[in-house]
This record gives sequence, structure tokens and C-alpha cells, in this order.
Amino acid sequence: MSDIKLVIGLGNPGQKYEQTRHNIGFLVMDRLAHTYGAQMANHLKWRAHLAKVPSSNAMLMKPQTFMNESGQSVGAALRFYKWQPEQVLVVYDDVSLPFGALRFRMAGSAGGHNGIRSIIAHLGSDQFPRLKLGIGNAGQDEKTKAGASLTGHVLGKFSVDEQNQLENTLATAAEAVQFALSEGVESAANAFNTKKSN
Repeated sequence: MSDIKLVIGLGNPGQKYEQTRHNIGFLVMDRLAHTYGAQMANHLKWRAHLAKVPSSNAMLMKPQTFMNESGQSVGAALRFYKWQPEQVLVVYDDVSLPFGALRFRMAGSAGGHNGIRSIIAHLGSDQFPRLKLGIGNAGQDEKTKAGASLTGHVLGKFSVDEQNQLENTLATAAEAVQFALSEGVESAANAFNTKKSN
């Protein structure tokens, strides 16, 4: 059984950032809420949108701070419920993975991701599981890994050509999170880390 109490999808709030690669964590939370028939409600105190997972003690969260302050919302929830970092599952984009790839990781550094860096800072720990969703790196070559090119890719919207792959990725990611909630993150990693979403 899983002991995950809070599933967090990372992204930036506001219409400007909807459907961008950096917001794929938000898209997975929206997919899960729809799957569960749950409604995301605005929690002003924690600056987050939250939904209760039916027949479970777990909640879904979309922090409504900007990405680099995501830890504020996460830290507030954990302090209130007295949950531990290892009871959190964070879903977010990863430029080091090819588009469509999914990888569970049990703990570790931020790997250059500002949202994860903020959560580590606010929790005082990097010992929390995460599900990384590959968004590629704008051509998969070294030149695009630096500066404006990478920023533009991360904050860019999914293209029309990417929509089918995105749909498959969101469906697989939602399935992976549901599996993690019912069977545990390690079991989900064994089941999904080698799967392709296409």
C-alpha cells in the first residue's frame, strides 16, 4: 500500500502559461481530477488548487505561486497535516528526458529544476518521490541546452504535431500516479519506468 498523502503537479499559474511544456505537471493533475470526478478548489491560505482523491486520504495539488516558489504551498500543507516529505509525490517536467518518457525517482537533488529546488528548501529535505515527465530539449542537441533556447522551449506551448504524444503521456502519467497511490511508488517505478507512452 502507498503512504502518499499529497500529489503535486508543478506549473505556473495564469492563462499565459497554459499548455506550456513547463506546466505538464498541472495537466496531469487536471487529468487525474477529471478521472476521479473531483473538483479542484482554490485554497487561498496555501496559494494552491486542491482536490480530494475519492476513497483515499490523498489530495491533488497545483501550487498557484510561480514555479520557483512552489515550496511555499507544499510546505504549508505538510506543516498543517503533519505529513512527512516521503509522503509527497511531485509530478513535473524534465528536459533531460525525451518527450513522452516517464521516470519515477525516490529522492535526490533538484537537477536544475526551480520548482523542485523550492520544495527541497521549504521541506528541508530532498527525500521525497517524484515522477519526471520528459519534454525533450528543443532538438536534443547541446546547443539548445543553454540560455534563451532552452527557456523558450520549456515555456513554449506544445505544437499541433505533439498533441497525440502529449495525450498519450498524460494518460500514462495519470495511470502511473494512480498505481503509485494504490500500490506504492516503488512498485509504480518497477511498472512504469521502462514503459513508453507512445
